[in-house]
Amino acid sequence: MSKKTPVQTLTDDLQSGRLSRRNFVLQALGLGVSLSVVGSVLTACSGGEEEGGGGPAPTPGADPAADTLEKELRIYIWSDYLAEDTVPNFEKEFGVKATVDTYESNEELIAKLQSGVSGYDLVCPSGYAITVLSALGLIEKLDASRIPNLGNIAATFRKTSFDPNDELTVPWQWGTTGVAYRKDLLPAPPDSWAIFHDKAHAGKMTMMDDMRDVVGAWLRFRGHSLNSKDPAQLAQAKADAVLAKANLQSFLSAPVKAQLISGDVRVAQLWNGDTAQAAAENDQIAFVLPKEGGSIWLDAMVMPKTAPNKKAAHAFLNYVLRPEVGAAISNATGYGTPNEKAAPLLARPVPFPTPEEMAKLEYIQDLGADAQAWDQLWTEIKAG
Repeated sequence: MSKKTPVQTLTDDLQSGRLSRRNFVLQALGLGVSLSVVGSVLTACSGGEEEGGGGPAPTPGADPAADTLEKELRIYIWSDYLAEDTVPNFEKEFGVKATVDTYESNEELIAKLQSGVSGYDLVCPSGYAITVLSALGLIEKLDASRIPNLGNIAATFRKTSFDPNDELTVPWQWGTTGVAYRKDLLPAPPDSWAIFHDKAHAGKMTMMDDMRDVVGAWLRFRGHSLNSKDPAQLAQAKADAVLAKANLQSFLSAPVKAQLISGDVRVAQLWNGDTAQAAAENDQIAFVLPKEGGSIWLDAMVMPKTAPNKKAAHAFLNYVLRPEVGAAISNATGYGTPNEKAAPLLARPVPFPTPEEMAKLEYIQDLGADAQAWDQLWTEIKAG
């Protein structure tokens, strides 16, 4: 009898219930199995039925009349990722009541959708999280005929690695992760992740409450890929993170803006757009990409399989792709827009990183089966 391949063994474990769908996906991707094959196995093991009641397929149409839409819409998105009037104007025009809830990490979002009871119609993950959600069968294809404004998306942000067929996502915003700092409270601008090892600023610094960005920063600090799976490199990153933790006020993401503005925090690992939001209120706040490099990312809107209000979701996506709406969102968030028609309307255009900067930046990628090792590492860092 021939020996089973690792993939066959994983499939048997999935069918028998010894392996969860999530762990099957992570381990299969870790073995180099393509997303299409992973999806086929998941479908076969569920009897060919899709998870979650998708409801009737939407009929083609552009900018539907308000009376053809559901009357509710639920959005789950990063905090401070909309203009103040984005949702109110949509509600007024389309007669849809929209509820917006927020999260602070992709892992929080993935866990929410995995619970199966989220009830959200649109969510906004980063690229690597979209790969995971797609492989888990938690998001579904969009009806492009309902989103004619997709044509406003720049070619640079189409056919991405996480959506090569342009069928799952509507690109939302892009940005970078680096260091925000108070110019008036530091003797010189920081140029390295080493700033977080400087005891002179102990109690006045924060790093993000985000596993991938924190561990990734310390991997880059040592000259490694922020997607490394090498045990020795990860052990060193953990040691660097624990050393930095002794100087941190806390692990904190977007909410740190208020503390930067007040001066309670003088150095923070943060996204460039959130730094711009804070700098609009205090011009002593600046942003720098450390010389060792960091992450660049693209977030995109996707629709969960279980979305109860699919027509309203498509209408919202088409609405936010209007040039004036897209520009208003980027003007509020400080992040770059993938909407090329919106670019001329930006109050503060966000330049794409230079070739020199891009050489130091990486996109965060799905870790596959190694995600569990990273999860354990992060738990130990926060407890250490």
